[in-house]
Parts: sequence; C-alpha cells; structure tokens
Amino acid sequence: MKHLLTVTKKDLIIQTFRSGGKGGQKQNKVETGVRIIHKESGAIGESRTTRSQYQNKSLALKRLAVSAKFKVWLSLKAFEVDQKQTIEQKVNELMHPKNLKIETKNEKGDWEEMREKHHG
Repeated sequence: MKHLLTVTKKDLIIQTFRSGGKGGQKQNKVETGVRIIHKESGAIGESRTTRSQYQNKSLALKRLAVSAKFKVWLSLKAFEVDQKQTIEQKVNELMHPKNLKIETKNEKGDWEEMREKHHG
C-alpha cells in the first residue's frame, strides 16, 4: 500500500521534563513528562499523567494526532497530494498518443497532420 504522507521522528521535537505535582519524589527527580511538537503544523501533544516516560510519550503522541492544528495540517496535506495525483493523471491522459495531434510543415510550407507510421 502506498502512503499518502508519512510523519517520522525527524518531523517532531520531543521534549522531556519533570512532571512535578502528585506522585511523590520520583516525579520531581525523573523527567517523565513528555511534550511532542510537530514542526510543520505547530501542533503540540503533552502528557505528564503517568510515572512512565514511555507511557507519557505514547499519550502525548495520541494527543498531538487528535489536536485541531494537526488535523488541519493533515487535511491540507491530503488535499495537496490528491490534487497532485489528479493533475498527473490528467496530464498522462492528455498526453496519450490518441489525444495528441501533431502537425508539421511539409516541403511546400503547408501544415499537415503527422501520421503514425504503421510497420507491418
């Protein structure tokens, strides 16, 4: 299956921080909070709800993915990709030999339609 677009780790800024608040001393010493920023859209997902950085990273990514900013960016990108495919398909259709009429000047200087030579 061909993907319309892909978001990878290089498209994101992943920040970790000390969560603070309830949860005891561990939250104040270990950077379990996670903030993920999608560079192109500016969308942000953040989580500090668990004591696990891994779980918070997963939650932050989910929150980023459902954020309004990310959804708008995704819609625009999908539209761009769809338009490109439509334009490419249209160009390919128009450039098909049956749709082309090529004229050249003959020895007399008159324009005449160039015919495809059939070998047989």
